[in-house]
Amino acid sequence: MSPLLSMQNVSKRFGATPALKDVSLHVQGGEILALIGENGAGKSTLMKVLSGAHRPDAGQMELAGQPYAPTNPHAARVAGVAMIYQELNLAPDLSIEDNLLLGQERHVLGILNRWSQRRRVRQVLEQLGHPNLRPETPVRELSVGAQQIVEIGRALISDAKVIVFDEPTSSLTKADAQRLFDVIRRLAQAGIGIIYISHFLEEIRHLCTRYTVLRDGEVAGSGNLEGVTESKIVTLMVGRNVEDLFPRVPHKPGTEVLSLQQLSGMRFPVDINLSVRRGEIFGIAGLVGAGRTELLRCIFALDPVRQGQVRVQTLLPQATPSARIRAGLGLVSEDRKGEGLAQACSINDNLTNSRLEPYSQWGFLNLGMKRAAAGDWMRKLQIKARDPEQAVQTLSGGNQQKVAIARVMHQDADIFLLDEPTRGIDVGTKAEIYRLMGELAADGKTIVFVSSYVTELLAVCDRVGVMARGQLREVRAARDWTEEAVLSCAISS
Repeated sequence: MSPLLSMQNVSKRFGATPALKDVSLHVQGGEILALIGENGAGKSTLMKVLSGAHRPDAGQMELAGQPYAPTNPHAARVAGVAMIYQELNLAPDLSIEDNLLLGQERHVLGILNRWSQRRRVRQVLEQLGHPNLRPETPVRELSVGAQQIVEIGRALISDAKVIVFDEPTSSLTKADAQRLFDVIRRLAQAGIGIIYISHFLEEIRHLCTRYTVLRDGEVAGSGNLEGVTESKIVTLMVGRNVEDLFPRVPHKPGTEVLSLQQLSGMRFPVDINLSVRRGEIFGIAGLVGAGRTELLRCIFALDPVRQGQVRVQTLLPQATPSARIRAGLGLVSEDRKGEGLAQACSINDNLTNSRLEPYSQWGFLNLGMKRAAAGDWMRKLQIKARDPEQAVQTLSGGNQQKVAIARVMHQDADIFLLDEPTRGIDVGTKAEIYRLMGELAADGKTIVFVSSYVTELLAVCDRVGVMARGQLREVRAARDWTEEAVLSCAISS
């Protein structure tokens, strides 16, 4: 049986750097294929070739038995290839109907046929199992999960034959993710070919039938998922045996260094009392919307505090981010793109601009010393980049996250507030970040670690607290929790 999509010996270079080397990939109609690899392995480049954003230097593609060579993303969509990106591309102020039909409006002599449009939109929403969504509803009023349904609906409106899902669950609750899996299965049952990209191996095993692993721009392995161990897949991804996905560096928590007393924000958090010790990794679990991010933002003085205190050792620092930085706090935001990093600026500037004192004398900056320091941090954290002047936006997600963490280390912070630091990065880089957290704790630094991935919290942290509806419900030693107990506490009323 000939495949629905065939990519044969595809190669792509950017200058002297080979991004793809003779990559072949095949997808059958009705199949869900997992595309796996570390950040920078070539997955995004391969999908940009497929979606018409890049033209390959060599290789051939076929779609539904016909030659396929899109010159741009619009041509790819018209041909039947749709991309569902991790960061949704929707117009928030337009309705569901207008988003679904943007560029494909139904009209007669320039006059929109609203009746015909709305009927088609309702058909698509019903096909996706969401007939409850009203076509006239503005997209900004929808949950992230519902917005994802709208994005998928755009693909169906254009009669997609192949749909690519790129890290679709990274911002979804567990319930929304399960509903998304149901939709993807329905699409596959309708004969659509699915390429599914994710760093969550348990999610891939739950959903997909076959896998292809990319490493350094080449196919490292492929086959049926049945009978393949996670360690085998990880070994293919990183090119070496990874015996411990959750490395622990010995460390011993000491005296109290951060104390929250009846801390409440304008909405969340609500009346938080917490003591965190020097050299401790303290995890915060909870569902999306539980108030975890708001808690870190209140601690760092990014969000206003309605009542309560944040005490750092014996200090009560002013409620400004600069005062909290001087007191020894450093925040790594969950939103790398929006506020965690200055995407258009260099690695050098992102790393060092929040603490310029070491390179300043009489009001002048020693740019050579500043660049050299950035290079040192890049080597310490093994940030893969051409040089310190490379723009952060050109790095893989994992390397961007290392830059964000290095910035807080460069600030000489004593307390690291890490909000979803491993979201959207590969398992190899995750292991490096876990090890780095352990090394920081061994050096006497304090880590407050927010994550939606309960497995990593229980494996990496000393204690874990669970938040729900803005409240810190319960704190226990990590060894005293199970994943089921964490979820039960998170959803309790």
